Amino acid sequence: MAMPFLYKGDTAALLEGANPDSGATERSQIKAQLAEEGAILFRGLGIQSAEAFDRFSYQFGYRDFSYQASLSNAVRINLTPRVFTANEAPKEVEIFLHHEMAQTPTPPDKLFFCCLSASESGGATPLCRSDYVTRDLREEHPALFQAFDQRGLKYTTTMPADNDHASGQGRSWQSTLSVQTKREAEARLTQMGYTFLWQQDDSLVTTTPRLPATKQLPNGEVSFFNQVIAVHLGWRNSASGKPNLTFGDGSPIEQTALETIVDIASRHTVDLAWQDGDIALIDNHRMMHGRRPYGGERPRQVIVTLALDH
Repeated sequence: MAMPFLYKGDTAALLEGANPDSGATERSQIKAQLAEEGAILFRGLGIQSAEAFDRFSYQFGYRDFSYQASLSNAVRINLTPRVFTANEAPKEVEIFLHHEMAQTPTPPDKLFFCCLSASESGGATPLCRSDYVTRDLREEHPALFQAFDQRGLKYTTTMPADNDHASGQGRSWQSTLSVQTKREAEARLTQMGYTFLWQQDDSLVTTTPRLPATKQLPNGEVSFFNQVIAVHLGWRNSASGKPNLTFGDGSPIEQTALETIVDIASRHTVDLAWQDGDIALIDNHRMMHGRRPYGGERPRQVIVTLALDH
């Protein structure tokens, strides 16, 4: 896979105060290219604050997808009503490839990332085209692809009683579900078709309804749209002892099958090495992303805003 499309158009037309007509032309071209490339990298725009990034992403006309209203299991901090930190997990924790919130019934369509401060070492964002994963999986392991495509997936997660900043999946059940009480949490989960089990420490183990493992894209191609790799490589075991991931009928997924998926995705993964001021626009339906561990004294600050097409 080649480096994500480095935008070579008129970046000045996208900045605040530019001619609106010129900016509209650029945005239309960008959206068309995004549908083909899956990711677009903007470099040299000089974005230095969450507020400037907010204004830049807002002009594309997508509908807001707030952190508060999402079912994201990552701990994040809002910087503006639309912009928040990408993940508060410690720098040594790797966040493995995934489609944003594919483990929920309501994932976003588009992701904007902005690097305000690149780390001294590591900290790249790996990107992987899921339609390429589907292509190879279909050709090399057709029965396995058919199992994922037809049976779907169920995810089991443990929501702590309080935010756990040491985990990439540490958001509390109150924050995740936008509730205050256990009764409200139970009502929300039941309405969404989840099953759940309270633990003695007041954490909450939840299992999703059957969710799709693939998604048809507008051009007819199929994306391997899920959190299989992130769950297999990165999720902590459920507090209840239940597997974190099963097929949608509750049957287990063989370890060899999961390793096959990881191997295929590695062929199509490229690291986006951030520079200060970079912005990446990602099609969440087509492209998986993650976060490499990082080091050094200079803080890595990558912020994000999520969006819906309609």
